[in-house]
Formats: sequence, structure tokens, C-alpha cells
Amino acid sequence: MKILSRALVLFLLLFSMACDKNGDVSFFSIEQDKELGAQVAAQIASDTSFNILSASEYPEAYAYLESMKNAILNSGKVSYKDEFVWKLHIIEDDVLNAFATPGGYIYVYTGLIKYLETADDLAGVMGHEIAHSDQRHSSKQLQKTYGVQILLSIALGEDASQLAQVAGQIAGTGAILAFSRSAETEADDFSVQYLSNTDYACNGAASFFQKLLDEGQGGSTPAFLSTHPSPDNRVADINAKADKLACDTGNITESGFTYQDFKNSLPE
Repeated sequence: MKILSRALVLFLLLFSMACDKNGDVSFFSIEQDKELGAQVAAQIASDTSFNILSASEYPEAYAYLESMKNAILNSGKVSYKDEFVWKLHIIEDDVLNAFATPGGYIYVYTGLIKYLETADDLAGVMGHEIAHSDQRHSSKQLQKTYGVQILLSIALGEDASQLAQVAGQIAGTGAILAFSRSAETEADDFSVQYLSNTDYACNGAASFFQKLLDEGQGGSTPAFLSTHPSPDNRVADINAKADKLACDTGNITESGFTYQDFKNSLPE
């Protein structure tokens, strides 16, 4: 019966591979994406090395970031807008970092927020991270890293600790798995597509890389935006995508609570 059960689950997994909204294949179901993301979020919440700012203590900062996130999600380009949780957290740390888990848990570091100069810059990075979740890059990378056997064990519920172990390993790095060149390029591409239907500059992600290049940091790009392809190529590719879509590359006009106010509202 156990062999039959494995065969049945494998068949169902293979069948579900054809049902990805993005037209891609993945042994992880959408529910497993969400479950893994929840596990990672729980690991991070319990890890004292992650100083997560409280939304009740920093309501203006979270409201600002939520508005940016919602503008991207409402662009009409996010496949799993309604299925994933898309929950935001701000981590107090000077490092230039951001990451998103399967299922749409998004983490942005204060170091990155303060380093960037405009709302468009951050929107470009957020679009990139949303794309990693929405295009299910993390799940696909897990398949390559851990193999189908572990995914089958998770699906069958044979080892209740396995999913928690995988989640703990991801959370412990402070970033999601290293993505392939094609996944990074795809996330850049979708960032432009998402922002093309918002008031943010659709090539916002390019300005981040350009700033790194201008400051001579092209060879030390933060892990969350891998150095492959190289920053200078990514600037060119992002701008080329914006040209192809003929989308607006002008910065958003803010009134009221601005990006500078957002930065000032965070801890020193």
C-alpha cells in the first residue's frame, strides 16, 4: 500500500506540474509554497538575530511599504496575487539586503532602505523580490538542492520535521537560496513589467545597480541580488526591457509622507 501511495502521490505531483499559472513545472504545490513560507516566517520570528520592527511601533513606515507592495500586486501582472500571503516585515540591520520566501513573505532591511535614494529604487527591488516568490523560483531551487525524494516525503507527511528543517536552513542564511542566472534575469524582467502598470519608474531596479557601479561596488553586489549576471549588464537589460515596453521611467511624484520621511521614520 505504501508503494501504491507513493506512486499515487508522484502521479498527482506530476499532474500538478502542468497546472502552474506561470506555465512552469514544479513538484511543490501552491499550498506547499505557502506552508514552507509560513515555516520560514516562524523560524525568523523566533530567531533573535533578526530584529524585526513592530508594525504597531512603526505604523507610518509599514503603511508606506504596504502601499508600495499593494501597487505592485495590483498591477495585474502578479500571477499568485490572491493565493500568496504577501506579508511584509522590516528588519533593523545595516546590511543591504531583502528577500522573499515561497508563499510571499517579504523581508526588507533598514540598511537597504536607507541606502536607496528614491521610492522608485525600492519599488524596483521589491518588484524583483515579489517576482522570486510569484515565479516560484525558491520552490524550483529547492527541487534542485534537496531532490524529489525529500519533496515526496514532505507531500506524504512521512517526516513532519523535514519541512521545518528545510525552512530553518533557509531562514538561517538571512536570504533565500542562491538563484540561477536565468532566475535573476527573469526577476529583473518581471520587476519592469510589474512597475509598468504603476506610478513608479518601471526601471527602478536599474538605479540600484547603477548606484553600486558608481560607487565602485559592482563586484560586491549584495547576495539578494546576485552578481550574475553582472550589475552593468543588468542595468542595460532592465533599461532595454523598459524601452521595449515603452513604459514610464520618470520618478513617482510623492505628496504627504515621502520616501525621505519613510527613511527618517526608521531607527537611526
